[in-house]
Amino acid sequence: MLDQPIAQIEGLRVEFQTKDGPVVGVEDVSFFINPGETVCVVGESGSGKSVSSLSLMRLVEYGGGKIANGRLLFDRKDGGQLDLADADADLMRHIRGNEIGMIFQEPMTALNPVFTVGRQLTEGLRLHMGMSRDQAEERAVELLRQVRIPEPERRLQQYPHELSGGMRQRVVIAMALACEPRLLIADEPTTALDVTIQAEILALMDRLKRETGTAVMFITHDMAVVAQMADRVVVMFRGNKVEEGTVQEIFENPQHDYTKALLAAVPKLGEMTGTKVPSPMKLLGSEGQNIDPILGTDKVLLDVKNLTTRFEVKGGFLRQTVANVHAVEDVSFTINKGQTLSLVGESGCGKSTAGRSILRLVEPLSGEIDLDGVNIMKLDQSRLREARLDMQMVFQDPFASLNPQMQLSDQVAEPMWNFGTHSGDALQKRVEMLFDRVELPRSFMRRYPHELSGGQRQRVAIARALALNPKLIIADEAVSALDVSVQAQVLNLMMELQSELGVSYLFISHDMAVVERVSHQVGVMYLGRIVERGPRDRVFENPQHPYTQALMKAVPIADPRQRKDERDLNFKPIPSPIHPVDYKPEPSVYSEVEPGHFVLTSESGY
Repeated sequence: MLDQPIAQIEGLRVEFQTKDGPVVGVEDVSFFINPGETVCVVGESGSGKSVSSLSLMRLVEYGGGKIANGRLLFDRKDGGQLDLADADADLMRHIRGNEIGMIFQEPMTALNPVFTVGRQLTEGLRLHMGMSRDQAEERAVELLRQVRIPEPERRLQQYPHELSGGMRQRVVIAMALACEPRLLIADEPTTALDVTIQAEILALMDRLKRETGTAVMFITHDMAVVAQMADRVVVMFRGNKVEEGTVQEIFENPQHDYTKALLAAVPKLGEMTGTKVPSPMKLLGSEGQNIDPILGTDKVLLDVKNLTTRFEVKGGFLRQTVANVHAVEDVSFTINKGQTLSLVGESGCGKSTAGRSILRLVEPLSGEIDLDGVNIMKLDQSRLREARLDMQMVFQDPFASLNPQMQLSDQVAEPMWNFGTHSGDALQKRVEMLFDRVELPRSFMRRYPHELSGGQRQRVAIARALALNPKLIIADEAVSALDVSVQAQVLNLMMELQSELGVSYLFISHDMAVVERVSHQVGVMYLGRIVERGPRDRVFENPQHPYTQALMKAVPIADPRQRKDERDLNFKPIPSPIHPVDYKPEPSVYSEVEPGHFVLTSESGY
């Protein structure tokens, strides 16, 4: 029966027990997913999107949740219908991975750090599909190729921490697709991916759906992805479904106020044509914010020259260096006081390493880093610690950067204890003020990281970075895991702080529409080098380098009429950044195409 839905959620109610009594995660939600159909579930963090998907997998119980009411009907491979709410643990173990695949939002929590990628990829194939080790390995290599991971044979031997965030997410996607499940639940699967890979993963999922008739439940907050992928859309708000309809109906004729506000908060690429300064997002429930134009100053705060960072690849019996990963190669740029420079590029292009090298969390091989007259490269450990008062970092994955055993108020207060800047009542007041600044209720101060949604955790991380009043904040994909409305709030918060405090940002991101909103200057990175750099309006409206042009083409647009076709995505495979020890890269040579707009001309380009 093809007309029978693969999965039906009927009247689902999920409750969580907390110190302050039971909390309802999902109140009363019903929707269905047909074979070969993509249903996108959208809403802000904490709206119950992930809770609904975890209930279908019956994983919600492991997170302290309880299915209090409702039916979860699933149409099995052998044709029988089953209510997953009543299934026993053994049956669920067979269904998970085999008949229902799941792609989680945070790849590091979905991968086991002590096993190689190959072991984790082949485990499901051997367990569910009865393959031999060789067959499973062959299939694993094929899966990694499908999700466009370079050198797949080598990756099988590596551990998760050796891969970039985007690559880890692609491994998780490959694992979910391994057994060709009937239902694929994708929980924010592309938030950690850059534009080009996101475009390809979406095209891959779309193709698999068409070829195999797999049903896809796609949880996301990125309305551009919804416009690209969805057949039907379910909008959730505070544990309830507030609207459901086809993708055209939702985008062109939204009925519920929340849906309208959600669509208004979406940054669209190309909206900023001609404007010179960053401008705030439209926020839910408010008619734009009064943030003064952020002009910044002409005074240079950070000057980076010829920054090079390489990682050694060890091998052989004596663990000698056999090659180098050229993560950052001859990178130079400046950031003015009170301004934002964005670094954009694909995962593995070196943008996060560049950010960490500036803070010397990763030791650069060579180059100069000057922060407000202080030569960061020349400092010893104690003076470097002092210099970090002026520079802070907001990491991509807030769960990994927060301590699971500490209350949130203590985590925000910790930098001030460490540096002795505040104590007693003053410390308590400042922590409260920081929670207010990032728009988190003060009742959250007693909570632990696992009790918050992804967006709320990221706001705690931003509050902590602001604790010491730094001059420079390096935001490494700081808003990529946040949903639209929260992302708009966090970006507006960052801009507000910039206009009030004059803080400068190095904003590392792959979301071109967000970069267009917040940046004064943009640098496009590819294979460890900046291939194009200049004022935001020039780089976006007049991209010169072929890689920048390909990047702009891949950006999904929040309009179902402007869907990208797989044929538009003509990306070249990314060459390996690993070179033999004796390899001598040529220096980066730029030509100035317009005042302040530089394009890489040396041969190591795209």
